[in-house]
Amino acid sequence: MDHDLPLADELAAVSVRMSGLLLSRETVHTALSLVTSLAGEALPGIEGAGVTLMDEHGRKVTAAATDSLVEQLDGLQYELGEGPCLSAWEERRVVRVDDIAAEVRWPRWTAAARGSRMRATLSAPLVAGGAALGALKVYGREPGTFGEREEYVLTMFAAQAAILMANVRSFDDARKLSDALVDQLRGRDVISMAKGILMAREHVDEGTAFAMLARASQEENKKLRDLAGTLIRSTIRRDR
Repeated sequence: MDHDLPLADELAAVSVRMSGLLLSRETVHTALSLVTSLAGEALPGIEGAGVTLMDEHGRKVTAAATDSLVEQLDGLQYELGEGPCLSAWEERRVVRVDDIAAEVRWPRWTAAARGSRMRATLSAPLVAGGAALGALKVYGREPGTFGEREEYVLTMFAAQAAILMANVRSFDDARKLSDALVDQLRGRDVISMAKGILMAREHVDEGTAFAMLARASQEENKKLRDLAGTLIRSTIRRDR
């Protein structure tokens, strides 16, 4: 397969722009918007592009799209449980449709999609670290919009996009973990303050003070941290 120098330049430019996004630690939404817009720039004849991912509830959704019709055609795939984008994701391979009107695969989806202005589509899986994260797809208005060159470009582009998404997700997961750790430490501080109040008020040691809090937590059916916070607030009001 013959791939010329301009193609290499295009992929290098995509990589540079994606790397810049990683360095600036943008949000997942910003990353997805960049992926879809770059896909539109990298391939000629594209009328729309989108990214399919799994949401927090385990449902396949269009996380970003350049055109509302892309969302509609994708939505039909999710609703019917079949289509080129889903096949690309599940089978981890590029799937090309030269003419939706003449396509015989996915009969329910093609029947529903034939009335749209989109006539061709190309989908590639987003695979990083052995995990299939989703799929990237582009649509064209003319039959035969995409060929071997476009398959190659989209495959390389999807590989870069998958790395981007994996890194952005890792950053988000780390941030969530950090937030959870901070919240946990704050809870421990609140409990420690409540223990100190009981130690001073009841003239007991630390172990006894904690046992008192734990017993009250069970009796009142409250979380230990919430009970400790209530004790601290009531003590502050009393001392004013």
